[in-house]
Amino acid sequence: MRKNRAVMKVADPAEAKMKQRGGQVQVYTGNGKGKTTASLGLALRAVGRELKVCIVQFMKGSGDYGEHVAAERLFPNLTIHRTGRDGWVTKGNPHPEDLSQARLALDLAHKALACGQYDLVIVDEINGAAWFDLVTVDEILALIAAKPGGVELVLTGRSADERVMEAADLVTEMREVKHYFRQGVPARVGIEM
Repeated sequence: MRKNRAVMKVADPAEAKMKQRGGQVQVYTGNGKGKTTASLGLALRAVGRELKVCIVQFMKGSGDYGEHVAAERLFPNLTIHRTGRDGWVTKGNPHPEDLSQARLALDLAHKALACGQYDLVIVDEINGAAWFDLVTVDEILALIAAKPGGVELVLTGRSADERVMEAADLVTEMREVKHYFRQGVPARVGIEM
């Protein structure tokens, strides 16, 4: 019996970059699981093609997340900047440190877009940060407007504002149909963190 093996021609990284037609703006939102996970999958795909990726994370605190371990192994093609304090953000009454950390994340995102070093910039949980009043929708729109033509920009997080979705080229909404958290299954290493 003959094994059927698919052979995929891998493009030269420089050729792959040249073929990348103008960066798009993607939004991953909704109440379902998978927004950050989808953006990490895109980051892995990009790094596999030798593109440079920067991820700026809002509200991630000092939790032990698997993507940070992976980024150490994939550096310098994958860089992650994690911001936020430990604990939950309170809507309507954010802690001053939450506001300070959000300013830092927004600044890091602008720098990642402007430095010319990255092909893909993922701004994780920025939509949620706007919902929590840590950044404004106008600041997210300014970030989109600052995106250079050849850079792909991904914005994740629940509760994306209509104006952000309108400004994007692609919007994917993750919708929760069923979730095992509701049966008491906690976050699991390697799956949720």
